[in-house]
This record gives sequence, C-alpha cells and structure tokens, in this order.
Amino acid sequence: MRLTKKTHACIRLEKDGQTLVIDPGTFSEQDAAIGADVILVTHEHLDHFNEDRLRAALEANPAAGIWTLRSVAEKISAAFPGRVHTVGHGDTFSAAGFDVQVHGELHAVIHPDIPRITNVGFLVDGSVFHPGDALTVPDHPVETLMIPVQAPWNKISEVIDYVREVKPQRAIDIHDALLTDLARPIYDSQIGALGGAEHGRLAPGEATDL
Repeated sequence: MRLTKKTHACIRLEKDGQTLVIDPGTFSEQDAAIGADVILVTHEHLDHFNEDRLRAALEANPAAGIWTLRSVAEKISAAFPGRVHTVGHGDTFSAAGFDVQVHGELHAVIHPDIPRITNVGFLVDGSVFHPGDALTVPDHPVETLMIPVQAPWNKISEVIDYVREVKPQRAIDIHDALLTDLARPIYDSQIGALGGAEHGRLAPGEATDL
C-alpha cells in the first residue's frame, strides 16, 4: 500500500489501482480527494471536512462513496443518494478493496467550556490508523499510526504517550499545518527519541510504501 501525505490532516492510500482518501479538509489541496474511490471523514471541523472538495470528488467519480459520521453525512447525503454512508464506533465495512474498522466516539477536549463533538478514527486494512482529532487507541495492533502532532487540543507529552500506548511499528505526522518549520526539529527529535516507534514526517505530496 502506498501512502501519500497531503497538507494537514489529509492522506491518500493506494493499492491495486484503488484510492482511499481520509479528511480532505479546507487546509488540504483543492484536488485532495479527486480520483478517490473511497473517502473517509473523521469529523465536521473545517480542517477535516470541506463540502466542496467532497462534492468535486463524487462528481469526478460516479462510483466513489463517502463513509463518515452522522453530522457530516447529513450535510451532503441528499445530493448523492446512496453514496454517503453513516458509520460509528465498532462498525466495519469494505469498499473498493479496502477493509475499514471504525474506532472512537468523541473529539478531544479543546476547552471544558467548548462542547465535545463526535469524532471517529479509521483503521484501514488492519494496518494504518488515522484517529482524526482524538488520541483513540484501537483494540487492534497498528503498523502505521498517523499522529496529530500539533493542535489546539494537545501537547507534545500527550502525543508521545499516545505513540507509546498504541505501540505502532511507525508513526507518521499529520495535523501539522499550524506547526512552524522552526518547531519541527523539536517535535521530530522528541517524538522520535521518546515515542518508542520509528517516527517520520512527509512533506505534502511526498509518499512512502508501507
């Protein structure tokens, strides 16, 4: 499987001529979801969900479908009957040759005064886990963990402990659009040294084979 990092929280996974895209939000490229056969959206925040990008992808590929939680599905399902599927924690499904498990229920706490929304993470082919905006630990071994390295709701000690708890073979950064180049070496060295897993960072558009 080939993993391509897009800007911020978006990734593309490709295998056997099929493409799965997770979280093509407003911070990601305009064409981040174009060419996708399967699109997964973890929650409704704009840096993960952009309605225009989803519509463009579904119009470009009449066979493409979206799997997401109810709050996102309600915004787009009427325009694409039968192609937008609502999922939640514990669900499993197969689409375009990808097997997906859904883990998690709530977004991480931003501040106690801000109500928490629903957030789900997706484990693809029992291998790659994208948690969205939460530090969800799936009840399944993970080979490649996409780690949200910088957000209004986290700090680096939590990120390091998250990698330690999941125990992946490798951890790759996502949710990094707000992280300046000056800070990246600090994150790289501390997560790499303390996380207990191989740690890597891909620039937008860069890919790696898993």
